[in-house]
Amino acid sequence: MSQATMTKDAVPTPAPRPSSLAGKSLPRWSPIGFAVLSLALAVGLGTVAGWQSKVQWGMLAALFFVVLTYTASSAVEGRRQAKDRVATSVVWVCFVAAVVPLASLLWTTISRGIKVLDGYFLTHSMAGVPGFEAGGGVYHALIGTIEQVGLATLVAAPVGLLTAVYLVEYGKGALAKSVTFFVDVMTGIPSIVAGLFLLAIMLMFGLGPSGFLGALALAILMVPVVVRSTEEMLKLVPNELREASLALGVPKWRTILKVVLPTAIGGITTGVMLAIARIAGETAPIMLLVFGTQLINSNPFDGAQSSLPFYIWEQYRVGSEASYDRAWAAALVLIAFVMILNLVARGIARWKAPKTGR
Repeated sequence: MSQATMTKDAVPTPAPRPSSLAGKSLPRWSPIGFAVLSLALAVGLGTVAGWQSKVQWGMLAALFFVVLTYTASSAVEGRRQAKDRVATSVVWVCFVAAVVPLASLLWTTISRGIKVLDGYFLTHSMAGVPGFEAGGGVYHALIGTIEQVGLATLVAAPVGLLTAVYLVEYGKGALAKSVTFFVDVMTGIPSIVAGLFLLAIMLMFGLGPSGFLGALALAILMVPVVVRSTEEMLKLVPNELREASLALGVPKWRTILKVVLPTAIGGITTGVMLAIARIAGETAPIMLLVFGTQLINSNPFDGAQSSLPFYIWEQYRVGSEASYDRAWAAALVLIAFVMILNLVARGIARWKAPKTGR
């Protein structure tokens, strides 16, 4: 055997380096343990200090959770991993801080609204029922809300959609900048301003109260939300899809109609539903333009109508126990109304969305 071969074989194989990422780590259940311990410490300290507000207990528990996470992770995993865990803990704290009020609102609305919510409540109006007595229903307000929100959607959705298509696909120069500016301004318009604008027109032409005037005011509030959401969804459609369609000789309007809009239909539907959810709870335009009534009026173009937000305000103003129950039940009906519309719209959007394959 040659000397070179013997020298090569004699060289020992180096041992593998330990990975720099290998080391001790906290168990997977540690965040839950820290959360339970933090909550116990916060409740104990709050009880000793005499704090009655559960908000204070929650803030103290969040602070303990972040501190305990950083301290334990620093001792076991090192400061670098501790910073990562603190960032994750802050995200979870913010998530809980956002979910807890929502869950509390839903629980309060359901627990208090379910008392009088039945078939009679949904199929009868307040005609002939004194506000301070039990009885009556929400049928007239439900009919008003459905008609007013429906008319507002029929007016605002096409206008907002076409405006967004213009801004994304065609808009250039001063006109597009002006439209964008006014859309931004309209986004911040208070609802009562839209109501006053229509009220001035109503007084100028001697018109009477009607659900249609209230729907026009709601449409003014709905248009900028639809424009902004649809514009962002259209911008997310890849330009390659447009270029491929145009390269095949398809006109631009047909490309928008058959390629761009179907691709973004899910996001567009979500934006429209957000706009509907916003206007469904507006009260000021209804008070100014629709006036409200306790009778059933199925004609939105003639005479006063009611709506669910107006009904809630009207019943809460009475101040009796029965009116409070009706107000909470109407609030629950309003939440269910928006939720059902959202589910139906998402189902239609999924049905109409382009099919994708592998």
